[in-house]
Amino acid sequence: MAALDPSQVVATVVAAVTLAGVAFGRLPFVPLERAGFALVGAAALLATRVVDLHAAIAMVDGEVLALLFGLMLLNEALAEAGAFRALTRWATRRAGRPSTLLAALVLASGALSALFLNDTIVLMLTPLVVQLTRQLGVAPLPYLLALATAANVGSVATVTGNPQNLIVSVQGGVAYVPFLAALGPVAAVGLAVVFATIALLHRHDLAGGPFAAAAPAAMTTPRRPLALAVAWAVVLLVAFLAGAPVATTAVVVGAGVLLTAGAAGRRVLARVDLSLLTLFAGLFVVVGALGHTGVTGLALAALGAGWAHGVAGLTAITAIASNLFSNVPAVLLLAPLVAEAGAGRVGYLTLAMASTLAGNLTLAGSVANLIVAEGARRLGITIGFWDYLRVGLPITLVTLVVGIAWLTLAVA
Repeated sequence: MAALDPSQVVATVVAAVTLAGVAFGRLPFVPLERAGFALVGAAALLATRVVDLHAAIAMVDGEVLALLFGLMLLNEALAEAGAFRALTRWATRRAGRPSTLLAALVLASGALSALFLNDTIVLMLTPLVVQLTRQLGVAPLPYLLALATAANVGSVATVTGNPQNLIVSVQGGVAYVPFLAALGPVAAVGLAVVFATIALLHRHDLAGGPFAAAAPAAMTTPRRPLALAVAWAVVLLVAFLAGAPVATTAVVVGAGVLLTAGAAGRRVLARVDLSLLTLFAGLFVVVGALGHTGVTGLALAALGAGWAHGVAGLTAITAIASNLFSNVPAVLLLAPLVAEAGAGRVGYLTLAMASTLAGNLTLAGSVANLIVAEGARRLGITIGFWDYLRVGLPITLVTLVVGIAWLTLAVA
């Protein structure tokens, strides 16, 4: 690789420090969290004149941010109305023994995460899973592991399943229905892999007979807010399936949610995760600066021609990058390279598949995992690194092989 000029050096150093902070959530002697690292990184590039303000604004993908904002409004409205808890309670009340409870939870977590952002789903369901397992007198660990891993696997199916899918859809031009057709089967097989793996490795925890006591009664939920939130969710999904522009649809539905939420609208808007939007905006600038200064082109030249055209090779690179940098920064880094390499739709779908499924490898592999672990910790349950790796490693390897086979044989 040719020697870097000063602007390229600065862009590379800022990107390295920013991505390390985002990946680990903290750095020694730096009192920032992930969104803070992204914002400071973008500001450093402006301060050093590597990019100017107009260029930085142009690097921020407003379509991704608009889509994410609209989805968060809908998710918060559904959570406020109790939709996620009501649906999961309905499913788990019909599970008469530990193994069927596990199957119900895998299905609920995976399906909900395919329809909505997986981070929101696990945030809502972690306390419910802990409460349910305590009331039923079963070990909570396999169910919490199932919640996290199934949320990651289920989210691979759709554009709206997780943030990296949103980026792939917008930047790769992959619409909702083609995305679902390409990766929905991978998610379906992956959920079966999650159930089989946890059922096998935690068979002693799941060996009990029928529950002696009934599951807790369904929670009381006001009907009108729940009906309105569900109606807006149906509108969103129908519009997506009909081929409507996903970002525009999400913003319109989000506005409709606020318009019909009444007094709850203020609470819904206040709970939108602005730090996530800040994280995305900052990362767009930090990663965009690599392309602006020519570092991305140098990296592509160093990789050589054809690196992104093989599904297996691109999967391996994406999986490694996702565990080094976290999946969203990895996709932001690799998407421009995939575009310049001309890998096409299959290349973008491989990015989405591999970055999502690789999140199941370790406890820190995805934000959803960390949300489950932290939520369980606050309720007195520890999910250890090795506890997670014991199931995460086989699930990740098997599902990645499934994804590679499907994209190679059926989609490419």
